[in-house]
Amino acid sequence: MFRGPWTGSLPGTCRMLPLLLLPLLWAGSLQRDPGFKLQLQESVTVQAGLCVLVSCSFSYPWTGWNPPSQLYISWFRDGEDGYYYDPVATSHPSKDVKTETRGRFRVLGDVRANNCSLSIRDARLEDTGRYILRADIGPNTRHFYRDKKLALQVTVLTEKPVIHFLEPLVSGHPTSLRCHLPGSCEEGRPLLFSWMGAVTNPMDPGALQSSVLSLTPRPQDHSTSLTCQVELQGAQVTTERTVQLNVSYAPQNLSIRALFRNGTALLEGQALLLCCSADSNPAAQLSWFWGPLTQNASHISDTGILDLSSVGIAEGEAFTCQAQNALGSQNVSVRLPYPPRLLGPSCSWEAQALRCSCSSRAWPAPSLHWRLGEGLLEGNSSNASLRVTSSSAGPWANSSLSLHEEVSSGLRLSCEAQNAHGTQSATLLLLPGKSRAGVVLAALGGAGAGALLSLCLCLILFCIVKSYRKHGSGKPEVMDDKDPVMGTVPWGPRQKSRPDGSGDHACPAEGAALPGELQELHYASLSFHGKEPPPRREATSSTEYSEIKTSK
Repeated sequence: MFRGPWTGSLPGTCRMLPLLLLPLLWAGSLQRDPGFKLQLQESVTVQAGLCVLVSCSFSYPWTGWNPPSQLYISWFRDGEDGYYYDPVATSHPSKDVKTETRGRFRVLGDVRANNCSLSIRDARLEDTGRYILRADIGPNTRHFYRDKKLALQVTVLTEKPVIHFLEPLVSGHPTSLRCHLPGSCEEGRPLLFSWMGAVTNPMDPGALQSSVLSLTPRPQDHSTSLTCQVELQGAQVTTERTVQLNVSYAPQNLSIRALFRNGTALLEGQALLLCCSADSNPAAQLSWFWGPLTQNASHISDTGILDLSSVGIAEGEAFTCQAQNALGSQNVSVRLPYPPRLLGPSCSWEAQALRCSCSSRAWPAPSLHWRLGEGLLEGNSSNASLRVTSSSAGPWANSSLSLHEEVSSGLRLSCEAQNAHGTQSATLLLLPGKSRAGVVLAALGGAGAGALLSLCLCLILFCIVKSYRKHGSGKPEVMDDKDPVMGTVPWGPRQKSRPDGSGDHACPAEGAALPGELQELHYASLSFHGKEPPPRREATSSTEYSEIKTSK
């Protein structure tokens, strides 16, 4: 028992014990200190092979004048936060990490700016789990933020690539498309790209192995499919996306089809329709004009179908359809066909020879033939006693005959005009008189008389129509190539139609336009089962169509 103060000394170990306990007590107080806070995106889902960035910020209590000399953060799998476990990612330059996450899990950002964000690339299904953050502050403080943990879920790859159009596709304009796989990153698993589609057919195969596709679209590429396929290299995983191309282009393949109902003969024309159609994107505005398209052309309709019974037409009338959109325009004209109209023949004695002439107008242009007795004289022929000269221009065909031999009594001379829509002929009977100069030309009855009567009616009607058009208001003029004699035989009242009075807006689907390269002015023809147009049939509830077609 000691009665006075003890003046001895404690063993060395006892003297060091309080000093050893101080850091532990300090660390314990720091763990309970509310200054340790973590802001974290606690639940994250990523697809296998892709990348994700987990946003994170942390704080810690510090009372010193200067920041801690050492500050590191590390991410661990939950449950592997003991002394013998490696982290999945750390900011410590000399600290090792788990082999399976090396190079894929990485701490991003400035730790001294309290940034603890975690980058994950080339995610794998086995990465699914919970993760915890640890901060090493100074030489003696180590703190686990256990109140918040990262829950990472890795799923199978279902993401599809996205095709970016840098600008609208316009035919003939070079452009580029870019394919991108959302969720991928440059540091992640390498991606192999490939492009497939009709638009790629003329391209070099090497140009189809990039994420960027350079192309010059064509009209035929519109509405075709284009596929971008992405393969994750080394993972045997492929994903793709297919889009439908929308290529803008000017009107092309403009065509006109002429239809009439119930077998009505074309020359009667009351039910004739002209149907115009064009291939374009965006859809072209279709318009109809009288005659060729000139600066002063008379506009008559704003729809694809022109009902000729509402505008009034004449034989050989020409109409032009124009298709126009923001990228350009195209036009094509059609002349309505009709059978031959004969003018002549007429004969006279000149310079000891019988000279005869004959003309015919039709569309398509007719062919003219002479018959002397029972013999057929070819188009252009000549011998000692006979010469035939023929020519044609536009819808007109002309032929002349010179005969230098004695005419026998009762000899028949005929002029015959023919095209695909009919035949017309006129015959003269040569009657010898007292001398050559007194030969009498007598017209035969039958077809010849009918032809002459038709000619007289045509001349009368022509005079009436000519006068009507001259004094009428707002009536379009006849085309320049019309002959002043055989100019017009009206099919109906000639009046302009309103834009909404031209029939349906789309042509019937039956039939297709004739192919082929045509000239600027195109003329249609109509085929029948015979030389003459079919007779009129009684109208029924059903509708049949015969067609004239032209295309450009």
